[in-house]
Amino acid sequence: MLIRTILVAGAFAMATVPAQAQSLDKAPPGGAYKKVSELVKLPDFLPGMGTLYVDPKTLPVGPFLAYDRDGRLASTIYMVPVEDIQAQKKFDNLKTAGGKVDHVDMYFNAGHPGVEKPHYHVVLWHIAEADEARVAK
Repeated sequence: MLIRTILVAGAFAMATVPAQAQSLDKAPPGGAYKKVSELVKLPDFLPGMGTLYVDPKTLPVGPFLAYDRDGRLASTIYMVPVEDIQAQKKFDNLKTAGGKVDHVDMYFNAGHPGVEKPHYHVVLWHIAEADEARVAK
């Protein structure tokens, strides 16, 4: 199971390409993206993640675009249900909003408003690890 999870994270990192021709570097991203806090009962800013936007048609997996308090894109996040990983579901042509990925984090979440089932957050950081403090508080 752990090896499969690591392989999924690696596939996310390797399969990323720029999401759209429009610039998504600054919030709000526009287009079909909606602020997550306006779709479900969550705060506007989530410490450790930032302000999230998602195209509702892509739920529950995303991509979610995460912005710091200054409205700068920090990461692209996928929320992959554990049941999809266990079913060995294939995820093709995954996109990132920022194009370049500096590093990838992956961690378990038991569920929250909007993605209630247990899932993994796969965070494709567009900023250096040292800059993650921009979304810490």
